[in-house]
Amino acid sequence: MGLEINSLLRAYGLNGIERQNKASSVSFRQNTNTSEDRFESNQPERFANEAVITKLVNSNSKIQSILKEVGVEAILNFQDLKPLLNNHCTDVRNISSGIVQNLPFSLRNFVDEKALLDASYLHDIGKVLIPSEILNKQGKLNETETKIMHKHSELSYEILKNTNLDKKTLNLIRNHHQNAKKSGYPFVPKDFRADLNLQILTMADKYSALTEKRPYKEAFTPKQALTIIYTDVKDGKLHPFVFKALANYVNTTEISKHNPEINQEIPS
Repeated sequence: MGLEINSLLRAYGLNGIERQNKASSVSFRQNTNTSEDRFESNQPERFANEAVITKLVNSNSKIQSILKEVGVEAILNFQDLKPLLNNHCTDVRNISSGIVQNLPFSLRNFVDEKALLDASYLHDIGKVLIPSEILNKQGKLNETETKIMHKHSELSYEILKNTNLDKKTLNLIRNHHQNAKKSGYPFVPKDFRADLNLQILTMADKYSALTEKRPYKEAFTPKQALTIIYTDVKDGKLHPFVFKALANYVNTTEISKHNPEINQEIPS
């Protein structure tokens, strides 16, 4: 598996796991606002609670307005949210962490890991308001259903907007389907910049979604998923450094999966 992915990267001129020093059209802006708070009370899982989510939804009238725009009733779908948080969202958090660990050391200074990992876990919480028949549809969504589905990131933001989450985390959650070309959703102003944290979240989310089995598709292999994601790099939507870090993480994870003995502790 490792050799396959490295061959794929070489085919794209990315030379396997070697560092790439070329300039890219996708730039990053450094933000030094970091958080060291790791107390349990500040972990994102505190929002994975039916009573908390219900209270947050009921206290924000903007949520009703968003749902009214697309003709959806405010019915909380906890049955689908719980496995979503336990599987996809947890996976996205793990992948985001893996990407960070595989970035060039100099780029890690651009990462707010607390904000990134909290947003990775909470980014899809708005799907609690997306009807189950849309989330679990066995086939392609029609135009109306797609419009409803595309509201989930904005709904995630609105549900969590009045909590003690910091602004950076909230903006990552709202914009996790946006990119450097501003061709994603929801709408963003002209001065919007897809910083490194957002690009990591976007890529982790897409990789996880591609490699999962969904009601409307089978799971893609890691190689297939990387090939698809690389089109976003070629289009200037994502930075090649982030892609390389993802590929390195996938490479290591797949090697470990197929060679469990390398995970055994080395005797001192």
